[in-house]
Amino acid sequence: MISVNGLTVEFSGTPLFDDISFLINPRDRIGLTGKNGAGKSTLLKVLCGLQQYDKGQVAVPRDTTIGYLPQHMIVSDTKNVFKETMGAYDEILTIKQEIKNYNEELIARTDYESKEYLDLIHKLSEKTERFNLLGGGSIQANIENTLLGLGFSRTDFERPTIEFSGGWRMRIELAKVLLKKPDVLLLDEPTNHLDIESVQWFEDMLKVYEGAVVVVSHDKAFLDNLTNRTIEISLGKIYDYKVGYSKYVVLRQELLEQQRAAFENQQKKIEVTEQFIERFRYKATKSVQVQSRIKMLDKIDRIEIDELDRSSIHFRFPPAPHSGQIIVETKELSKSFGDHLVLSKLDFVLEKGEKVAFVGKNGEGKTTFSKVIIGQHPYEGHLKLGHNVKIGYYAQNQSEMLDDSKTVLQTIDAVATGDIRTKIRDILASFLFRGEDVDKKVSVLSGGERARLSLAKLLLEPANLLVLDEPTNHLDMRSKDILKQALLTYDGTLILVSHDRDFLDGIVQTVYEFKDKKAKQNLYGIAEFLQRKRLETLNQLNLTKKADSDEKPKESSDNKLKYEERKELDKKIRKAQKAVEDSEEQIMNLESEIEKMNVLLSIPENSSDHTIFEKYEKLKKDLGNEMHNWEELSHEVDALKGMKDS
Repeated sequence: MISVNGLTVEFSGTPLFDDISFLINPRDRIGLTGKNGAGKSTLLKVLCGLQQYDKGQVAVPRDTTIGYLPQHMIVSDTKNVFKETMGAYDEILTIKQEIKNYNEELIARTDYESKEYLDLIHKLSEKTERFNLLGGGSIQANIENTLLGLGFSRTDFERPTIEFSGGWRMRIELAKVLLKKPDVLLLDEPTNHLDIESVQWFEDMLKVYEGAVVVVSHDKAFLDNLTNRTIEISLGKIYDYKVGYSKYVVLRQELLEQQRAAFENQQKKIEVTEQFIERFRYKATKSVQVQSRIKMLDKIDRIEIDELDRSSIHFRFPPAPHSGQIIVETKELSKSFGDHLVLSKLDFVLEKGEKVAFVGKNGEGKTTFSKVIIGQHPYEGHLKLGHNVKIGYYAQNQSEMLDDSKTVLQTIDAVATGDIRTKIRDILASFLFRGEDVDKKVSVLSGGERARLSLAKLLLEPANLLVLDEPTNHLDMRSKDILKQALLTYDGTLILVSHDRDFLDGIVQTVYEFKDKKAKQNLYGIAEFLQRKRLETLNQLNLTKKADSDEKPKESSDNKLKYEERKELDKKIRKAQKAVEDSEEQIMNLESEIEKMNVLLSIPENSSDHTIFEKYEKLKKDLGNEMHNWEELSHEVDALKGMKDS
């Protein structure tokens, strides 16, 4: 599908890639990995034609379409969410208008046997076939399903895009890329702006995607669940394995060990041979054997061990200062933005040493509550911080808040106080800012470098409560693992807002799910939480709670009534779903009939047969009516399910 041969890309004379080659095949699921700055984003830009290269060839077949989602992009805000997403269907909408124009012209004409009339019929047939191939009959349903899957609600569809944060705007761009259904999807850190539920939906969608997918991600769980091939970029070379990420890590280590063993074995043989040559070089009786061994050494294929990029951050959080047993306590805490209520009467207690995760869909209040705790947002109700609580905070957009005009050293120096000032360069070195790197302007740093600099600022003052909001965004795998290890050994209290399942696993013992303006406590880790949530979704286990044996008779009666009501609601849902299925079958039949009519209309002899054309027009009208009926029925199913889940 896409062929890369001998690709070389240089920056300031230094190769970023050096003579790399690989193929992207149909249905490939490739995880593109490597350290920050290794060139992953650059390679995606080369593949989609946005980045020039110095040597080699990138061959893309003429009819192959490519969809690209960058990490950051400039977006326009002139439409509402639904209309902006509709931009994915520009080709379909253009074809739809052309079909309408052709039909209007055909109705107005009476020269049924002329060449011009037959040409119109042929064009109409071609456009109709293309329209159906692109799924023109299900535009609205596809947009709705994609937006809902990515976390939008139906009430968001008519809201102007300018009302949404950058993360939500990136979701709209992701929806547009997915709806275009290109042959190759190139995705650069697509999960950075998604919550856990949206990531799971996104995974499931990509698993059945018809085209090839190349994704840059540092989300290990996402890569393991999706990819069947891993390409790592390291020191200008690539390492291509036909397995997912975790299996790749194992195989890569095994290869290195095999290389090392073979290298050491060969070195021993070379050493023995050289000793023989040196010992008997001047003995005439051994001259034949000496010459033979010299020739053997000249011909030997020397084994090389792959050069590894072993640079990585290394740090530990300072010991947590002593604090009281209760770290944070809230009672009936509420938070609104204007008329928009985000948190309602929240009761929350965090004790010393607890490590908890805040999860849930974006917009449900995770970041808002974090900012309330650290004192950035006013609120209603009661909040109390414990004795001697000292907070360290990492904001979701922390790296974006850095001053681009300052250097790395100036950024740290501006906030460092006391004895820590003598350790500034040591702290920066532990985050890979060494030598001349400390004089780099923040404006030229990559996303990963900015994230590392922001983390370095956390070490400037000891804290006994760390509040970290999406700290792993833009960090490479190795840096994430080191941060995770540092948090595992941290002896203070921790609040983690994150959608990275693998990162959370093992760190947190309690998960707070933010939903419906509340925070529900779940006394287990992230793996069990996700397993239960997925089971609840699949088996609808969250419908009713079993009555306890000691409940009062009235409560039992109420439960029985609720059970009967839900049973009736289930019946209505099944009936509505059956109607949707029947409608879908009818749509398929109508589309099949229209396809047959297209064939008939393309035959010149039938061009003057008004009955065929009238039947064709009636089928199109019936299809439009049935599509409207399907949409109404689908809305009814969603409404009934919403009643059931409320």
